[in-house]
Formats: sequence, C-alpha cells, structure tokens
Amino acid sequence: MPNNKCKNRGNKNNEVTMTPSNEKDTPIQDYEDDDIEEMQEADLKKLIRTLRSSQKQILELHKALMDKIENLSRENEILRRNQNEMKQLVQQETVIVTEVKNSIDQMKNTIESLTNRMGEAEERISDLEDREQERIQSDQRKEEEIRNLKHIVGNLQDTIKKPNIRVLGVPEGMEREKGLEGLFSEILAENFPGLEKDREILVQEAHRTPNKHDQKRSSPRHVVIKLSTVKHKEKILKCAREKRQITFRGSPIRLTADFSSETLQARREWRDIAQVLREKNCQPRILYPAKLSFVNEGEIKTFHNKQKLKEFVATRPALQQMLKDVLHTETQKHGHQYERR
Repeated sequence: MPNNKCKNRGNKNNEVTMTPSNEKDTPIQDYEDDDIEEMQEADLKKLIRTLRSSQKQILELHKALMDKIENLSRENEILRRNQNEMKQLVQQETVIVTEVKNSIDQMKNTIESLTNRMGEAEERISDLEDREQERIQSDQRKEEEIRNLKHIVGNLQDTIKKPNIRVLGVPEGMEREKGLEGLFSEILAENFPGLEKDREILVQEAHRTPNKHDQKRSSPRHVVIKLSTVKHKEKILKCAREKRQITFRGSPIRLTADFSSETLQARREWRDIAQVLREKNCQPRILYPAKLSFVNEGEIKTFHNKQKLKEFVATRPALQQMLKDVLHTETQKHGHQYERR
C-alpha cells in the first residue's frame, strides 16, 4: 500500500512539475489539505513563491487603488472647493447684478426726473423767449414811436426856426453897445449894403444860444436872428453864398440857416459825400431841411436819404466809382453804430 501512495505522490508530483515555470502566468489553484501533505518540498516552495508573488501584486494593486482613491479624494476636494468658490462668485455676481439693477433703476428715475425738469425748464425758457420777443417788439414799437415823435418835434422846430439865421463867430460882449439887432444891421450894412436899406427886413427877435455862457468854451456862442419872413431869410443867405466871404468889423463870420439838432445831424451826414462831389465839379448843395442836390450828366438830382442815393449810384458806374470809398466808409460807420446798440 505505501508504494501505491508513493506512486500516487509521484504522479501528483509529475503533474505539478508539468506546470509552467512562469510564476506570473501560473494561476492560483485551490489545494486540499491532503494534496498539500502529499506535495514535495520544492513544490511547496514554488507554491509559496507563487502566493507571495500574488500577494505582492495584490499589495501593489491595493496601493495603486489607494493612491487612486487618494487622488480622487483630492480632486473631489478641489472640485468641492471650486464649487464653493463658484457659489461665492455666483453669489457675488448676483449681488453685483442686483446693485447694478438698483443703480440702473436709480439712474432711470434720475433721468426721468431730469427729463421732467428739462421739460419744465424748456417751457419756462420758451415762455421767457416769448416774453422777450414781446418786449423786443414793444421796444421796437416804442423806438419807432420815439423816432416818429423826434421827427415830428424836429419838423416843428424846423418850422419854428425856418425864418431864423444863425450868425457864427461874433465875439462875446459885442452886443452891449447896440444889442444883437443892431449888430445884425451892422453886418448887413458891411456885407450887403443894398439889403441894409430894405425896410421890409425886420428882426423880430435876437438871442445867443445856449442862453448861459460857458467860460471854458473857447468859441463864442451863436447868435440867432429871427426875421419876419422866410423870404427875407432866404434872400440874405443867397447873398451870403454869392459873396462867400462874410465879415464883421473885418473879422470873418458865417451866416447859416437855423435847424433842429436832428436836422443838423442829417445835414452833417451829407458833408463827406458833398465834399467828393464838389471836388468832381458836380455842384453839390444841401437843401432845406437835409436833402442832397447835385448835377449828374447835365441833370440836377435830389435825394432825401442815403439809401435812395445808393440805389441811384448803383445804376451809374462812373458815379459809383467816384463815391465808392465814401459810401463804403459810411456803411462801415453805420455797422459799428448798430453793433454798439
């Protein structure tokens, strides 16, 4: 019987030795206790090595698995932190969005309030502009009325002063001996002997103007002589124009018509133009009360204002060339006066 057992063991040993030598490829088999007892020492060592190799592989796998789990845990922790940070960011963004929305709402309310105030301001400005326009129109009407009144007063003054003659250059105090009427008779006798004998020429009134003498004034005050008729005034002034040089006791004086301040200003505005026309032998004259008359192409032309003169000059190239400088100067002067207003 023992021999049979040995034979059986030998057979089993032979079966074991026929197992492939690669331990890694050797499958782990289930052994019964009787089988283990029957194994030889070499087979046991080999089995132990196989078990140890398998254990080592299991440990390595376990370690790798634990490392993987640890890595996953870390990644999960990182992911959790990221999620928390994302939640905080989302919360912050939500707060910011809410604040922005509130700010936008406040801005909308502010803009709406400003729009309403601007609308009210525009209405008030429009109302003020309407009032200003009404005031301007009212002022323009008043100015026009004032101009008309001044013109009427000027015409009345010119009508009242129409028989008057102004005598310029008679020294102060000369009238003490004979009075102003006597001085005027002396002037007529010295310059127009024929007129001095004319008994129809009567002096109704004589005075100096202004009434009060200014000691700082270097030139003597004018003497105003009021005659009985305009006809006599025109006759004396015509003689004065023909004689040109008028004297009083040998000193030069001037005889002119007496005008209102408005008419005097209007006559002065013709002076520069009249001077140019005089240099060109156009025989200019300033007629009563403030009209310009001159000869052009053999015809006598008369103008009441400069606008009419400019319209006429525009149709006469030669006359336009003659007066272009003085008319341009007048235009600039009036432009500056308008700007100052």
